[in-house]
Amino acid sequence: MKIGIVCYPTFGGSGVVATELGMALADKGHEVHFITYNQPVRLDFISHHLHFHQVILEEYPLFQYQPYELALSSKIVEVVEKHELEVLHVHYAIPHAYAAYMAKQMLKEKGIYVKVVTTLHGTDITLVGSHPTYKTAVEFSINNSDVVTSVSNDLKNTTNRLFNIKKDIQVIYNFIDVEKYDKVHQKKCNRIAIAEPHEKVLTHISNFRPVKRVEDVIKIFYEVQKEVPSKLLLVGEGPERVKAENLVNKLKISDIVMFLGNSSEVAKILCYSDIFLLPSQTESFGLAALEAMAAKTAVISTNTGGLPEVNIHGVTGYLSDLGDVQDMAKNAISILKDEKTLEKFKVSAREHTKRFSLENILPVYEDIYKSCYNSKVI
Repeated sequence: MKIGIVCYPTFGGSGVVATELGMALADKGHEVHFITYNQPVRLDFISHHLHFHQVILEEYPLFQYQPYELALSSKIVEVVEKHELEVLHVHYAIPHAYAAYMAKQMLKEKGIYVKVVTTLHGTDITLVGSHPTYKTAVEFSINNSDVVTSVSNDLKNTTNRLFNIKKDIQVIYNFIDVEKYDKVHQKKCNRIAIAEPHEKVLTHISNFRPVKRVEDVIKIFYEVQKEVPSKLLLVGEGPERVKAENLVNKLKISDIVMFLGNSSEVAKILCYSDIFLLPSQTESFGLAALEAMAAKTAVISTNTGGLPEVNIHGVTGYLSDLGDVQDMAKNAISILKDEKTLEKFKVSAREHTKRFSLENILPVYEDIYKSCYNSKVI
């Protein structure tokens, strides 16, 4: 099939999932066209089935902010028409589903019909979408998509609670390419480059937005390192990084905390890790936690949003109430203090990821695309 994918090209979870999905589809022989303003950070052009079409924003003095939705809609029309795409898979209701709907109407004027699959990832619903300024547009975009999916049951329920949704929402969990992490672990993990043999490694990966509560990460680690010799790896960039650096300096632990910035080598970094910290205010799914588990890393997280659907309390790690730094630290210490306990959690975490394997999830998306293609309803 010829499939168009519209996503944010950033390090965030939705962009990562969309990119990994597109590459997997290309490996299966589908022709995949990414349509966005930059090349997705994890996009690897190793297949002639993969294509990237950049949305260009022209500078006009009339506009204080350039109208991305208009440029995106026009680009979608151009790519669908030129490459005869059969399905559009858009990640995020706003602005992508909204732009896809406009493109679909423009194409209809030309006698070209394309179906739109919209995947809801979280922020488009819980933060942007629920704002009064955007709520009507989000509701309209979801209801006018041909197929709607969400990445967790919690997000589905939240969407139905916040909006008047007339479409059935199908839950399709985010996935992980388990083999990629296996290949990393088959190579020797040069852990000594990060920590001494007697030290444990805790890791946090995010976009450093307030919702990720990076200061809680540091507070948890501060308590852990008092009991267990440890290092902390902080991966990512964002508005909370300066606050995080200031707190590290205030607590005088800068010698055992490493800020690594953005990285496309997540699997390699997680290879060093024993515990992954995710004390988020909310997570619609928690892809970073799933990636950590695939790398045999136990997870300490909050019990908010879709996280209990990913991190199983007492099996793959532990769940705590939002803001309960002491409980999260206590749980991390209980895992790290005993090697047998740590190994048990690591093995359980890795085993749990099989439920979310690419080979299980990819056929579900393929069936959705086929149902769109075979449907005569316009």
